[in-house]
Amino acid sequence: MGITDALTSVPRFGRFLTVGAGGAVIDLTVSSTLTITGVVSPEWAKLGGAECAIVLMFLVNDWWTFADHGGSGRRSKLRRLAKSNLVRSAGLLVQFAVVRGLTRWDVSVMVGGRDIWTFLTLAIAIGCAVLLNYFAESLFTWRAHTGK
Repeated sequence: MGITDALTSVPRFGRFLTVGAGGAVIDLTVSSTLTITGVVSPEWAKLGGAECAIVLMFLVNDWWTFADHGGSGRRSKLRRLAKSNLVRSAGLLVQFAVVRGLTRWDVSVMVGGRDIWTFLTLAIAIGCAVLLNYFAESLFTWRAHTGK
């Protein structure tokens, strides 16, 4: 399978998006809870939510999305987990920058008398990292283009 075929697999991309949607729910739940309770700033809440989502998404992607790629041994799985965390860290840096940049804008989005702009920035940040993560996970973590 060539790179183009690996990256344009509609079923795989669909599974990746489904797993990502679950990850987004985890990310947004943790990030929002930390932000609402005032435990940490929105930027740091984003980091905590994202790491929880990264681990969950790796486990599901390894079992479902990329089940036919990568070795089956513990060492191989740990290597993929490390690669996935590295890849997702790049996506997380993009997300962090987006949240940091957007929360600095003087913007208000009022819903039911509450400003939800900070929470919208969390979702926008996730969207910015989706394609970066898919391409890097496909090519680097699971090497879907090699058929291994």
